[in-house]
Amino acid sequence: MTAVPKPLWQRHFPDVADWGAPLEITTVPELLAQGVSMGRDKPVLDFRGAKMSYGELADDVERLASGLAQAGVERGMPVALLLPNTPYHPIAFFAVTRLGARVVHLSPLDARREIEHKLKASGARWLITTNLPDLLPKAMGQLDAGLLDHLLVGDDARWGAGQVSPLPIGQYSGTRDLAELFSDTPLAVPMPAVEDIALLQFTGGTTGAPKIAMLSHGNLTASVSIYRLWRAFGELPVPGAEKAVAVLPLFHIFALTTILLRSLRDGNELLLRQRFDVEELVRDIEAGRATQMSGVPTMWVALINRPGIEQVDFSSLKTCVSGGAPLPLEVQARVEELVDNRLINGWGMTETAPAGTRLPKTADRRAGVIGVPLPGIDMRIVSMDDPSRELPVGEVGEIAIRGPNVFKGYFGNEQGTAEAFRDGWFLTGDMGRMDAQGLFALVDRRKNMIISSGFNVYPAAVENAIYEHPAVKEVIVIGVPDSYRGQSAKAYVTLREGAGRFTLEELAAFLADRLGRHEIPRALEFRDALPRSPVGKLLPLALKAEVEAELAAAQAAAPDTPSKH
Repeated sequence: MTAVPKPLWQRHFPDVADWGAPLEITTVPELLAQGVSMGRDKPVLDFRGAKMSYGELADDVERLASGLAQAGVERGMPVALLLPNTPYHPIAFFAVTRLGARVVHLSPLDARREIEHKLKASGARWLITTNLPDLLPKAMGQLDAGLLDHLLVGDDARWGAGQVSPLPIGQYSGTRDLAELFSDTPLAVPMPAVEDIALLQFTGGTTGAPKIAMLSHGNLTASVSIYRLWRAFGELPVPGAEKAVAVLPLFHIFALTTILLRSLRDGNELLLRQRFDVEELVRDIEAGRATQMSGVPTMWVALINRPGIEQVDFSSLKTCVSGGAPLPLEVQARVEELVDNRLINGWGMTETAPAGTRLPKTADRRAGVIGVPLPGIDMRIVSMDDPSRELPVGEVGEIAIRGPNVFKGYFGNEQGTAEAFRDGWFLTGDMGRMDAQGLFALVDRRKNMIISSGFNVYPAAVENAIYEHPAVKEVIVIGVPDSYRGQSAKAYVTLREGAGRFTLEELAAFLADRLGRHEIPRALEFRDALPRSPVGKLLPLALKAEVEAELAAAQAAAPDTPSKH
């Protein structure tokens, strides 16, 4: 029998991980129990200057789960969380999943209309929130609209809050103080199963309706185990000895898995912060002696641009991760020089919970390179015309992925689920290539590709080149209508402090030896700020929507073209 050849990445990078190592696939409650077993008195959360222990967290989870069960929450039922980074989040998340119910994450930055859509789409009639002034009115509005049966409001003052709104208990039927649900009655609900859906997570999207990825207990815990097996940068984190900065929003899959679930699995401490503040981050690193920091590119940009940052002591940091969006190589180099540490980056999606790739230390760093698949994951490049056909090394196609972390499908969307999979592989919508070393490179999102004069133009490649300009702080490139070329690239730029503007012609001259002629932007616009998602991602789709709206308005205002007779 002929042996099946190993994938390229397994042959060339044996030092980074054992791809055949068994994965620890359990349930979310069992994952928490593993962290608690390392010491009930150990601190798990540092929030607003106070600490919560693992024992206190476990007790709160058990008591809230008991109260929710008595109130009517059952296995398989969707329960929405409208929460910022607060201890209420892990308490509610673990309590809901302990019952076998499904968490539905809502973003505190969502407008009422967006929340309304997500409640309808997920079927959630239960909502847990807190009485912060910018959140409570949104939640109450859903009661007014008849979209909720139960609104449970946690008093933010429990955590030493500042300004809060009065609890609306008694004003509306179905509104309850969350504190009332913490019950000492022993919980008699069976544990969930590995295959049970634990999370209904909305995928990203700024236009149209985002999809809802169904992630099981097994998907989430497999992803945690996958990350724990990666050892490309030396020793693995020491269980029970790490301090992780948790400023990324826990309602996002990146922070949920890589920070909250992974840290609690190992009995580590989270420095939980409600919002990003560069000065607080510096204190957490320098005085708090944080050992792990995960951020999105905008956070790293803010850190390196903070006045006096060169004098900060970063010696406690052992692990630095950038995720959520591509990080320009020039920015990465500046961060690494500052913190004297390698910045870990890779690729993943909501649908992969979000484990995908990491870049080995020995690999060449080039724009767009996302590394090799993490342990337990398989990836390949397939034809965009025929996804069942794998493409050879070097050709650009769609990235396909499979593994125990890959989601179960889109909730309420059988057609979308069927279109997303081919032969057991999830079709990511990301275009990429694999080189002869087994390194994958991300070219761009399939939907972002610009076709200019018949040539494919990938905005990410154009952005990486523009980031080399010394005056550029941030950039988004999108395709805009072009009467001659069909489409052409337009660059939206913000400038570094003190930097002056430049002309389109000067930009073209700068890019002349960096990009092909068909890739050079034909339009340039400076902005004070660029649109972002709730987790800080730059949003090209928001700019595309602007362009489309302007074009529609212009067409509506134009006089009718006279008919020719």
